[in-house]
Amino acid sequence: MIATRIARTVHVAAVAAAFAGALASAAAADDNVAGKGDKGRLDGIRGRQAVIKVSGEGRSTTAPDMAILQLSVVKDAKTAREALDANNKAMEDVLAALKQSGIAERDLQTSGFSIMPQYNYPQNNDGGNRPPELVGYQVVNGVSVRVRDLTKLGEVLDKSVTLGVNQGGGIEFTNDKPDAVITEARKAAVADAINKARVLAEAAGVSLGRLIELAEQPDRPEPIPVARSMAKEFAADAVPVATGENAYNVTVNVTFAIEQ
Repeated sequence: MIATRIARTVHVAAVAAAFAGALASAAAADDNVAGKGDKGRLDGIRGRQAVIKVSGEGRSTTAPDMAILQLSVVKDAKTAREALDANNKAMEDVLAALKQSGIAERDLQTSGFSIMPQYNYPQNNDGGNRPPELVGYQVVNGVSVRVRDLTKLGEVLDKSVTLGVNQGGGIEFTNDKPDAVITEARKAAVADAINKARVLAEAAGVSLGRLIELAEQPDRPEPIPVARSMAKEFAADAVPVATGENAYNVTVNVTFAIEQ
């Protein structure tokens, strides 16, 4: 029994001595850092590198070389069969005319189709509920058209309406292969970011270090319409169209190290 108590006492004393030694080592380390002054403190946090982070924007413009039209044929009739037959005939004429105008098969794509009942809602003057009356059906057939020769755009619109297109209004000017103009926008964005970083470094009294990170924002640049004078001439009986130009914007995020 006495031997057990002695063993426990020796164990506790050993733990206490080890703990005291750890405290002494920590205090000595603190004294060592304090003896170095501010430089010692800076060395302690130098694992976090000082950097400059900036965003750069670049823009490049070009004339569009393609238009995408959204056209629809809408027909109403007493029965769904009659409405569909009338719509089919009109759309067949429209598609034939588009092909005759030089639109390739690959540039014609059905973009929507619907058959909808049409109701008449009688006025209720006696306070009772009167059910709606079915009066007919409406068929809508939409087509997406890529026009690659913009000199024919007005003619295509005019013929389409003449042959049965009676709903639409969607038109988008774009570029078939915008890679070259997007490359120019990227170069401008990086140059803008570098210039911003240099200005910030100069204002802060430091030197710009190595490039740490360069990333483009993930969204693919899409054309933004920019107004300009129309450079194309159209036939007198065609729909007048102004093509303008497209701008492609690119944004990059850049991180530079700071050399002190």
